[in-house]
Amino acid sequence: MSEEKKKYYLTEAKDYLMITLGLMMFTFGWTVFLLPYEIVTGGVAGISAIIFYATGFKIENSYAIINGVLLLLALKVLGWRFMMKTIYAIVALYFMLKFAQELVMQDDGTFYKLLGEGQDFMSLVIGCCITGTSLAIVFLNNGSTGGTDIIAAVVNKYHNISLGRVLIAVDFLIVSSCLPIFHDWSKLVFGFCTMFIETTMLDYVMNARRESVQFLIFSRKYQEIANAIGTKMEHGVTILDGHGWYTGEEVKVLCILAKKNESVNMFRLIKMIDPNAFVSQSSVIGVYGEGFDPIKVKVPKKS
Repeated sequence: MSEEKKKYYLTEAKDYLMITLGLMMFTFGWTVFLLPYEIVTGGVAGISAIIFYATGFKIENSYAIINGVLLLLALKVLGWRFMMKTIYAIVALYFMLKFAQELVMQDDGTFYKLLGEGQDFMSLVIGCCITGTSLAIVFLNNGSTGGTDIIAAVVNKYHNISLGRVLIAVDFLIVSSCLPIFHDWSKLVFGFCTMFIETTMLDYVMNARRESVQFLIFSRKYQEIANAIGTKMEHGVTILDGHGWYTGEEVKVLCILAKKNESVNMFRLIKMIDPNAFVSQSSVIGVYGEGFDPIKVKVPKKS
C-alpha cells in the first residue's frame, strides 16, 4: 500500500471515529436533557419530536423518512464522499436514538427527568451546549447528522455564510411550528433559546478549530527556521526584506500563516533553532486559499 493511500485511510478512519463520538454526544444531550422536558429543537430531530408530541409517531421513523428525502435531493450537490458519511451518520443516529429512548423511558411511558421537575431551562442550557458541540465535531470531520445540516452544508459550500446562521434560519421555521401544537408561548420561547445556544456553541467550536494566526519571525538563522518549518510542518514560508531603523541593518523576516492549534509546535521549532529569535504572533480574521478555507464568493461570468 502506498504512503498516500495509507494516509487517506487513516484520515477516513479518524473521521468516522470522531463522527461516531459526535453522534453519541448528540444522542446523550438530546434524549437525556431535551426530550424528557418536551423542549422543542430545530433540525430533523426537532421536526420528528414535534410529530411525536402531536401524533405519537416514533421519532426515529420520522427521522429516517425525512432524511431519506433530503439525501436524494442533496446527492448531486455534495458528492459521494460527504454523502457516505452522512448516510452512515443517519443510520447510526437512528439506532442510537431508538436505544437511548428505551433507556430513559419509564414503566408508565414517560421519560425520566434527570434534573427533576421544574428544571426545564437548566436542562435546556446543558442539553444545547452538548448538542451544539457534538454537531461541530461531526461537521469538522466532514460529516453531517443529515436533515437541516445537509441544507446548511449545501449553502455553506457556495456562499461564505456560517453553518450556524443557516441553521438559525431553518430552525426558526421549525421551532415556530410548535405553537399550534402546544398552544404554549413558553415552549416557543424555549425553542428559540435552544436555537441561540446550540448555534452559538456550533460556531464557537467550529471557529476555534479553524482560527488562523500569522507569524512574523526575525532571526539571523532565518534560513534554518524556514527549512525546518517547510519540511517538518509542511508549511509555506514567505521571506520578506526588512530594514532596521536603529541599527540600519538589512534583515530577513519570515511570514507564516498557520492554524492556531499549530502555534505550540511552531514556537517549539523556532526555539530549538534560535532561542533569541524575535517572534510576533497575531490573529487573522480569515485565511483563504490552498490549505485553508476556500474563497466562497460568486464571480461574474464573462459575457
